[in-house]
Amino acid sequence: MVSASNSTIQRRRITVQGIVQGVGFRPFVYGQAHRRSLVGFVLNDSTGVTIEIEGPAQALDDFQRALREELPPLAHIDTITTECISPCHESTFVIAHSQTNAERHALISPDTATCHDCLHECFDPDDRRYHYPFINCTNCGPRFSIVQDVPYDREKTTMSIFSMCAACQAEYSDPLDRRFHAQPNACPVCGPRIQLLALDGDERIRWNGHRPGTVEPIAQAAQALADGAILAIKGLGGYHLACDALNTEAVQRLRQRKRREAKPFALMTADLETIRSFCYVNDAEAALLQSHRRPIVLLTRQPNHSVAPEVAPDYTTLGFMLPYTPLHHLLLHHFAQVLAPRHPAILVMTSGNLSEEPIAYRDDDAGERLSAIAEGMLTHNRNIHIRCDDTVMRIVAGGEQFFRRSRGYAPEPIFLMHDLNVPILACGAHLKNTFCLGKGRQAFISHHIGDLENLETLTSFHEGIEHFQRIFAIAPEVVAYDLHPEYLATKYALASDIPQKIGVQHHHAHIASVLAEHGLTEPVIGIAADGTGYGIDGTIWGGEVLIADLVDFERRTYLHPVPLPGGEQAIRQPWRMAAVYLTQAFGDAWHRDLDIPFVRQLDHSRWNILAQMITHGINSSLTSSLGRLFDAVAALIGLRNNVLYEGQAAIELEALASTMQTTRIQRCYPFEINGQMDVAPLIRAIVEDLQQGMALPQIAWNFHRSIAELFATACLTIREQSGLQVVALSGGVFQNRLLLEQLMARLREMAFRVYINRCVPPNDGGISFGQIAVAAAQLQKL
Repeated sequence: MVSASNSTIQRRRITVQGIVQGVGFRPFVYGQAHRRSLVGFVLNDSTGVTIEIEGPAQALDDFQRALREELPPLAHIDTITTECISPCHESTFVIAHSQTNAERHALISPDTATCHDCLHECFDPDDRRYHYPFINCTNCGPRFSIVQDVPYDREKTTMSIFSMCAACQAEYSDPLDRRFHAQPNACPVCGPRIQLLALDGDERIRWNGHRPGTVEPIAQAAQALADGAILAIKGLGGYHLACDALNTEAVQRLRQRKRREAKPFALMTADLETIRSFCYVNDAEAALLQSHRRPIVLLTRQPNHSVAPEVAPDYTTLGFMLPYTPLHHLLLHHFAQVLAPRHPAILVMTSGNLSEEPIAYRDDDAGERLSAIAEGMLTHNRNIHIRCDDTVMRIVAGGEQFFRRSRGYAPEPIFLMHDLNVPILACGAHLKNTFCLGKGRQAFISHHIGDLENLETLTSFHEGIEHFQRIFAIAPEVVAYDLHPEYLATKYALASDIPQKIGVQHHHAHIASVLAEHGLTEPVIGIAADGTGYGIDGTIWGGEVLIADLVDFERRTYLHPVPLPGGEQAIRQPWRMAAVYLTQAFGDAWHRDLDIPFVRQLDHSRWNILAQMITHGINSSLTSSLGRLFDAVAALIGLRNNVLYEGQAAIELEALASTMQTTRIQRCYPFEINGQMDVAPLIRAIVEDLQQGMALPQIAWNFHRSIAELFATACLTIREQSGLQVVALSGGVFQNRLLLEQLMARLREMAFRVYINRCVPPNDGGISFGQIAVAAAQLQKL
């Protein structure tokens, strides 16, 4: 019991908004009040947390200081409001029952990796949760993926079907316990249970069923993986497909069955030391790997590592993550025991789906869709309410860069510079889709949805929007969308009953995402570089230099447009773009006049057909895409004529160029800027180097340096005309580390201030955030 003197006391009502539910905030408040002999109550409600606290003014001031400075690990405060009210002269401080109000402002914590305390208990033979694969507390475990509604209480999560035993209930009810109101709290007696199922009768899956309080299913799964099996494994936000990453046959079989011919697989291992034996890891990368968010981190490979070649063919990087659930820790622990001393315990841990489908997260769907891939399924009976893929990141240019922002980060909001006039929905792009809902100053970017190219992903898009609208109580009055008329996200926006609709040009949204992240309100020079974006002139943009603010933009220069013969086929077959750029540089007779390997290997009859299509304007839209120029150069030097996914040729061109970084010759290919950026001189110079037998890595490096110089020079010209000193870079091409770092360095040498995306991906996963920023700015101007 805590008490306060009846004399010289004040009472304050404190409203706290932020990530303060399900993260140990109320017991933290209780402990701080208890320590200072203050009275009152704390409760969760739909706005966040409300505290009424009473006692001497100095003690109350000290209590409020602690609220800001001594928070639990997962808590994050956005706003605190305080008002003085009349004292009630209570005798205790209590944690009251949650309340549901009409307006909701509560935030949901992202799913979080197992904390050190829980991990210690999990591997302590004397602990009642020894080897329990669902151990958690208020500092860790599932959150976003199990929440069905707010306030965040057990009955509004997928844990509602599990009644706590007396021991768990005692922890849950004790304000001084680490598991006080930890909604997923459970133990082997009362909680979820693990199960290993054989999907195809494979003899490696020798055990079927579950026994409460034992780890046999996990041990048997580890043995099956060591024997070469592929397993579907249920994680926080969906299923993974796993196999031994050092077993070449198993990795090849997984790649074939998953129909993922070239994109790399993610890897999981138990500790940082093992990762360091396969990749270079600096301090920033180590911190990111070990953070409670546990993203996949892209790391530079060590030479002569033993990971199966099919894990990441033709890549200079590997994507590693550390385990983030107790099940992962236990599986890797047993896997290492089975393998020792053969080789390190590293698992392929890739999304549980066929290529281009969304990740499986419902058990029946996973059993049906993954049975053609996996021999067995390590699953459990705690349902996932919302699917959530792994986040993918790297450290570049002195900071973090997202490739995919999802588990561990969603649905944390990003804060805008000003309050929105009205709630807004931004529908995002077609590829790498995310949507974004905003109200007040908060922009809630969704988990990764994926490419909107099939019914399953489109359904996930619809369901995700409905879920976010419900848990954040957002009824959008404005919808923002991409201008491309065939994007399914655009069609959704235009068909919706949201009254006001605002179209946002694709590359303006890219630049706006940088401006909104960094709080930039004045016009900047924006370089938007990607593969495909619908331009306001009806052509395909992608190599743009803009003057832009959040409200509007002006296209100042861009890559000289060239035909895209066959539309999507030109993306899948980069040789077409190489032929187009050779035509631009040498004229129509290039395939008869030039003697280089590309021309000698060319199917001239196929090119003649395409040339006729271009001449007659048949399915040959113009494009200024920098992504297509990278494709063209990759094909021109003989690297890749056909790709299995967009960006593959450019990725391999960067990898080839990166091998020259220690011995490079300083050379820049010529170009011209006269209204547009003309790279015909550059193409002619590459052909000349090919004819002279220059090493292909050197040509690839020269090309990267030349593109950096091209765009830096364009910025310099625009600064001379406009006086602008700030450059913002965005678009999928800036996932190219070599280009990004060279361009940033060159711009800084020219005394520009340079900003890039740090909170959202530069690819189309960040488009929805840019759209909401543009829509908000345009509404404020009205």
